[in-house]
Amino acid sequence: MLVEYKSDFPVTEAACKKATGKGLKEWFAALDAKPELNQKRRDAVAWITESTGATSTDIWWATTIWVEYERAHKVVNKKDGRAEGYNICSTKTIAAPVADVYAAWTDAGALAEWFGPKVKVDLTDGGKWHDGDGNSGEYLRVRVNKDLRFIFNHADAEAPTLVDVTIADKGKGKSGLTLMHQRIQNRPEADGLRNAWSQAFDRLKQYLEK
Repeated sequence: MLVEYKSDFPVTEAACKKATGKGLKEWFAALDAKPELNQKRRDAVAWITESTGATSTDIWWATTIWVEYERAHKVVNKKDGRAEGYNICSTKTIAAPVADVYAAWTDAGALAEWFGPKVKVDLTDGGKWHDGDGNSGEYLRVRVNKDLRFIFNHADAEAPTLVDVTIADKGKGKSGLTLMHQRIQNRPEADGLRNAWSQAFDRLKQYLEK
């Protein structure tokens, strides 16, 4: 899967102020003045969202403000010494049974149709995978026709990230596909991966419904 690690818009004082009414430093000061939000990511993002207005742009900016606050203050709440970072979610309803959707993640030929070229997978707990676009990782959990958990890594990424894929039966021959990509450490990576997964899921839907 080809990923362009590029932010959808610059994370700067000026861009933040234009979108939210305050610059990053102003938001950092406002968060410092609310110690009850310290280490409470969900509450902090909700407070920022409420303060900026509930548009989709502001919601993404609210997360950005908090993640940048974590980075600036070196807030580490994970055992690996890294901050929580950005988490993205991609979903798709596909007119295909669960077994077919799952198979599209396991067969190299199918993966080449939607994920990318030269994909090799060892679909077992602890098995490795890699593709022709420089992505690689390790499967942490494999449950047939249910879900996958795997490490996602690339040389251009700041650190390895975590992916959870769930496939659910929606009835009438349709399946719901949900992907959570977690622990992304900076905004260019988050936007790049969000866009790449969205495009990949469009290709997957087209491949399975043709």
